[in-house]
Amino acid sequence: MPRAKPLPTVDAVVIGRNEGARLVACLQSLQGQLRRVIYVDSGSTDGSVEAAEHWGAEVVALNMALPFTAARARNAGLKALRGNAPDYVQFLDGDCVLREGWIERAVKFLSENLRAAVVCGRRRERHPEASVYNTLIDHEWDTPVGEAKACGGDALMRYQAVNAVGGYREDLIAGEEPELCLRLRARGWTIWRVEAEMTWHDADITRFGQWWKRTERAGHAFAEGAARFSTPQAPHWQTEVRRIWIWGVGIPLVALVGSLVHPAALLLVLVYPLQVLRLKPRLGWAGALFNTLGKFPEAVGAIRFYARRLSRAEARLIEYK
Repeated sequence: MPRAKPLPTVDAVVIGRNEGARLVACLQSLQGQLRRVIYVDSGSTDGSVEAAEHWGAEVVALNMALPFTAARARNAGLKALRGNAPDYVQFLDGDCVLREGWIERAVKFLSENLRAAVVCGRRRERHPEASVYNTLIDHEWDTPVGEAKACGGDALMRYQAVNAVGGYREDLIAGEEPELCLRLRARGWTIWRVEAEMTWHDADITRFGQWWKRTERAGHAFAEGAARFSTPQAPHWQTEVRRIWIWGVGIPLVALVGSLVHPAALLLVLVYPLQVLRLKPRLGWAGALFNTLGKFPEAVGAIRFYARRLSRAEARLIEYK
């Protein structure tokens, strides 16, 4: 009889800091589904380390003397797997819960698609009804099914492919997954989103200030990604940055300067409610409003990146929790 083909090995890398009950729920959802679970802790003070050990995870304590980035934490997890590397690694944030059946579905996809390096599914907000911000984030996760340019923080990846490109770029405070996918695609690998439930996520954004900071971080990521990694052959976030400059900086600046010549120039700001009306059929009222308003915190984040680049200052995480 022919020898049975060995089953692929799948490990997980979970990152977190002070996630409390959310981390416990995350680790519980992994029980019995994976060979090993590496939990990378970033200076938690709420008993997360003890909880992770209780639920069978191998704990890696990140050196907090260095500036924290999620990319650095994920690389620490990859390094912990190196001695007994898996075929596939499931990356997961500590505020996420893995959905039943996802691992089997994702492993089957990567096993059947040998040029695929990354597969992700539907990430959903646990409590979209808790705030308009959670609802918007839930819609944000609903990206098209099929071959994609990038994934988010939750994804099953081919260990060999990720290791071959050197893992995540540790100096990025945001946007590290799209940048990793950019390098993977340059090597001929593909990224996919499949029609399958992958994770529950708990953003827990209930205040306008939290939404602002999260959107500001996105603007920083767009600006840095476009400035550092975009090429004519592989444009990266050029469109997003162009929109930031037009809607978040250009229109207000022209209206303000123009008003010094004639007050009628202030009428230019009416393009914002018109933009909301234009986007409403596709995004709904809340989506249209916050998409338009979001160009201002994105502009703050972009300007922060360029100011840091000019001053050669060290990047610091923009936190919203």
